[in-house]
Amino acid sequence: MASMAVQLLGFFLGLLGFAGTVVATLLPHWRSSAYMGSNIITATAYMKGLWMECVWHSTGIYQCELYRSLLALPRDLQAARALMVLSCVSSLLASLVAVMGMKCTHFAQRSVVKSPLVLSGGVGFLCAGVLCLVTVSWTTNDVVMAFYDPFLSSGMKYEIGLAVYLGYASSFLSLTSGLVLCWSSSSSSSRERLQGPLHVQTIQSASPPPPFNSPYPPAPLYKPPEALKDNRAPSLCSLSSSGYRLNNYV
Repeated sequence: MASMAVQLLGFFLGLLGFAGTVVATLLPHWRSSAYMGSNIITATAYMKGLWMECVWHSTGIYQCELYRSLLALPRDLQAARALMVLSCVSSLLASLVAVMGMKCTHFAQRSVVKSPLVLSGGVGFLCAGVLCLVTVSWTTNDVVMAFYDPFLSSGMKYEIGLAVYLGYASSFLSLTSGLVLCWSSSSSSSRERLQGPLHVQTIQSASPPPPFNSPYPPAPLYKPPEALKDNRAPSLCSLSSSGYRLNNYV
């Protein structure tokens, strides 16, 4: 029961990490305008994401435009796209595999495949968390290095957006989910490994011992005294009591 609760906890953490990774991938808030110098008071704000670039006006209107050319994008943006997509796919596959291996599901019930499936799901969540963490860390480094570059004008400097922070939270959730699922799988495997020899020994001890081959014939079965009561010879007292006397035959 405790192992099932641990598996459910790890699975729901993985689902939260998967949802956060998808949202962070789609949001355009990876880089936002830096308010410094002459840009402290401005009527517009610029945001850049992995798939689009948006402009926010002080009137509350958003204008977004998708990147039209894939090959014209910078190398770091293309790599960030690929890593985040791989992270989402890994989380999705890990969720499906973990569902089939959990104890609360009827798939392959009472089978030895359960623990390896949970372990595979945990490894998938770990890979998804690592991919997402690498992407947001790389983006954070680029934004910080560009912000402190003295040769860039203040209008070309950006700050870390909300999607990056969401990516950090999602990666930590995915990593925690993977560790929990791997730990639950290892504990279940060790418990089954310990119960297996004990069960076999119990079955072997319950079976009857093998027959002993002896050259002598088997001894007759024991009969209680009540069974021999009618087979003994009649006594004198019994003959006299039945109406016959021994003197009549002598």
